[in-house]
Amino acid sequence: MSTLRENWRIALLVVLLLGSAVALFVPGGVPGTTPEEGAGNASKVSNLQYGIQLSGGTRIRAPIVGTTAEGIDVAPNQTAALAQNVSNELGVDPIDVEVRPGQRGENGTVEVFTRNVTDDELRAAIESEGYQASNIRPGVTQATREEMVESVTDKIRTSSLSGGSVQEVSAPGSPRSYISITAPDREPEELIDILEERGVVRMYAVYPADNGTYVREQVLSQNEFAGVASDNTQTYGPVARVTVERSTAERFSGDMVDAGFGQARNCGNYNHSDIQQTEGRCLVATLNGEPFYARGVAPGLAESFQQNTFKDDPVFVLPADDMDMAREIELNLKAGRLPAPLNFADSDQLSLSPALAEQFQQNSVVTGLLAVVAVSLVVYIRYGRPEVAFPMIVTALSEVFILLGFVALVQYPLNLSHLAGFIAVIGTGVDDLIIIADEILQQGKVETGRVFQSRFRKAFWVIGAAAATTIVAMSPLMVLSLGDLSGFAIITIVGVLIGVLVTRPAYGDILRNLVLDED
Repeated sequence: MSTLRENWRIALLVVLLLGSAVALFVPGGVPGTTPEEGAGNASKVSNLQYGIQLSGGTRIRAPIVGTTAEGIDVAPNQTAALAQNVSNELGVDPIDVEVRPGQRGENGTVEVFTRNVTDDELRAAIESEGYQASNIRPGVTQATREEMVESVTDKIRTSSLSGGSVQEVSAPGSPRSYISITAPDREPEELIDILEERGVVRMYAVYPADNGTYVREQVLSQNEFAGVASDNTQTYGPVARVTVERSTAERFSGDMVDAGFGQARNCGNYNHSDIQQTEGRCLVATLNGEPFYARGVAPGLAESFQQNTFKDDPVFVLPADDMDMAREIELNLKAGRLPAPLNFADSDQLSLSPALAEQFQQNSVVTGLLAVVAVSLVVYIRYGRPEVAFPMIVTALSEVFILLGFVALVQYPLNLSHLAGFIAVIGTGVDDLIIIADEILQQGKVETGRVFQSRFRKAFWVIGAAAATTIVAMSPLMVLSLGDLSGFAIITIVGVLIGVLVTRPAYGDILRNLVLDED
């Protein structure tokens, strides 16, 4: 027991190595992932995720389309009316206008997400509503950029682009911001096709008015859906089960009754561009203005509308021809609406073929092995004592293995810059271990534990100061949006912390057991 207490740092190192092995190689060992996403996939040997430089794919950095008027003195209860009036004045879709009230003593903003509105037109529209703008500039607000990152992330997560990542980045020396989207193993055209769709979902009731002319009335917007799931039911077969927000359910039910859906209705011959050809009454769902569902209403749903019981259980089903269609409806309804379009005409694109990325992987492995061999030779030549050099090399490699386990655990996509960080960690790690060994071994014979601790503590102060300097130097690269440099800084800082907190103290215990003269 006393031995374990004296060597608890070595025990901690062993535990972290075992945990890293689980995170790296056990299928499903990473929380939130399935075995097929990692080592359980026949094409993968570990749970590591790779960026486009090591797996192939596409990265696109594009600015957000928009113009912002600042300094608008608008109250929170006036934002909706101002947004509607400005959209009417400019002749744009209401979803392309966003009004935000002021916060923390600052005035509000009006954003327009379209290329077809000039600064003068926006100023005139705002002034026509009795407001004044202190400044009009290209671009959007920070709140919109944050919403864009969240919405694009949701859109990628619900599409087939597994492993994609989204972040906001800034152009060096410029206040302009970009949305950076990375999609492994995808072509640029495929990624752009997905992102060009705003994901605007609306649901309409199409019915004949009193004069017999068909009208199309919007009854649900995207933010009024509480959830959707595909299912295979015994009654209707494949369906998409839609849940409406309870705050909206009663209004939706009343609108459907007013449109004549208080009884079962059939829908036929629906033409979105010419609704006058419609037969019966139709419940229509559109994505980006294009219909993807047009059917009638079943008797049970119609009865819940008529009896005003829909609000108690605001769920209805959209029957589908098969499960593929049901899943497509689910995906369309789940697709997060992008607050604004992206300007792909002014984007920066990087694409790498999977074959070249695989070659980079192989070259990276060879480079890492060469670094290990070179460091091992230098250490052995320096000391000429295997009992000192071998533990040093094993400890340094353990540091890299734990770092790999951390990367696998957080599912951080590796790129070439991160591998450079790993090599830097190997170099700085061995440097620190050499400092420890020199301080302890080159100052004469170690006869007591007190002498060992004194020398080790002196060496550790030097190592700690060097680690703090490295972390401070790398911190700006980590927090600034500098692309690949940020990844290099993150790997280096995490590696230094693992070394200072785990592997350096563990090596000290190993060295003490090897050289301490018990007599």
